[in-house]
Amino acid sequence: MNSSEYFKGRGAQINPNNKFFSNQYVQEHVEGLDEEFLGTEKTQFIPTHPKSIISKSNSPDLRFERSINPYQGCEHGCIYCYARNSHEYWGFSAGLDFERKILVKHNAAQLLEQEFRKSNYQPDLIMLSGNTDCYQPIERKLGITRSLLELMVKYQHPVSIISKNVLMRRDFDLLRELAARNLVSVAVTINSLREEVRQKMEPRTATASARLKLIEGLAGIGVPVMLMMAPIVPGINSDEISDLIRSGADAGAVTASYTIVRLNGQIGGIFKDWLYQNYPDRAEKVLHWIEACHGGKINDTDFGRRIKGDGHMAESLQHLFKLSVKKYMNNGMLPSLRRDLFRLPDAGTQLGMF
Repeated sequence: MNSSEYFKGRGAQINPNNKFFSNQYVQEHVEGLDEEFLGTEKTQFIPTHPKSIISKSNSPDLRFERSINPYQGCEHGCIYCYARNSHEYWGFSAGLDFERKILVKHNAAQLLEQEFRKSNYQPDLIMLSGNTDCYQPIERKLGITRSLLELMVKYQHPVSIISKNVLMRRDFDLLRELAARNLVSVAVTINSLREEVRQKMEPRTATASARLKLIEGLAGIGVPVMLMMAPIVPGINSDEISDLIRSGADAGAVTASYTIVRLNGQIGGIFKDWLYQNYPDRAEKVLHWIEACHGGKINDTDFGRRIKGDGHMAESLQHLFKLSVKKYMNNGMLPSLRRDLFRLPDAGTQLGMF
C-alpha cells in the first residue's frame, strides 16, 4: 500500500480474515473488481442486547475480577490493542472492522441495576474498560458510561476506570462524589509524549498533553490516578519511560504501571503491516526486540510474562521503570477502595420490599 492509499485516522490498514470463517475474501485480480477491495467507510454503531453486563475474569495477572465494557470494538484505532481479537467472536475482522464496526450495549445501566438489586449480590471492584475504552468518541453522544457512573454513586459501589480519552472531564461531578467516599480510582493511559508516535499508533485519541491535563484535573478533585504506560514497544517508545513517569508525577499521578507489547492472534499481522509502513527503517529490529521479551515469539499467553515480558530486554525496561517510579512517585500506590458502603437507595422503605 502506498502513502496515497494509507487510511488516515485508522490504526489498522488491513482487514485480516476472521479465523472462525471457512471462506475468505482475496484480492487476486484487481482489474476484475467493481469497487475498492478496502474502502474508507464510516464508522457503524451496531446495537446489541446482552442479557448480563458484568464480565468476570480469574486471570492472576490482572488487578480486577469484574469489568464492564459498554462498547465492543473501539474507534480509537490503537494498533496494538489486545481486544482486537475478541471482535472475531462477533463475526468481524480484528483489523479495520474493529475500528469501524462498534457494538453498543444500550441497556448496560439497566442490566447493572438489576444486578445490584439481586438479593445475593456482593459488592466488589468493577473496572470500566477492561477490554475497550468506555470513553471512546461515541460516548459523547450516547452517555452509557455516565449512566453507569450514576449507578455507582446511587448505590455507593466501588469502581475503577482505565481510559485515554479526555471526555472523562464531563463526568467530574460524579467522580468527585465517588472520590469523597473513596469509591473510585482512575488509570490514564499514555505511551508516548511524542505527537508523531501518538498519531501513528493511536490515531483517534487525545494528545499526551491533553491526557496529562486530565490527570491534573482528576487529582484536583481528589481522584487517585495511575499513569498507565501501555504498551511499551521496544524501539518505538521505550526510550520515553523516565520522561513519561516524571510528566505523570508532575501532573498528579500517584503511581504508574506498564505492559510490554504482545502480538497475539491476528494482531501480529496487523501490527507488522503497520510497522513496516510507518517505521520501515527499524521494523526488523523492533520485531526482534519484541520477540526477545516473549521467549522468542511475538505472541505470549503465559500469565505474568505476557504482561511484563522476560529476558534481558524486559528486565532492563522493568528496572528503568521501577527506578523512575521510585524517583518521581516515591513508590506510591493506589488506595484500596471501600466495599462496605454499598446499599440499596430505598432500603428500609416500603418500595425496597419489592
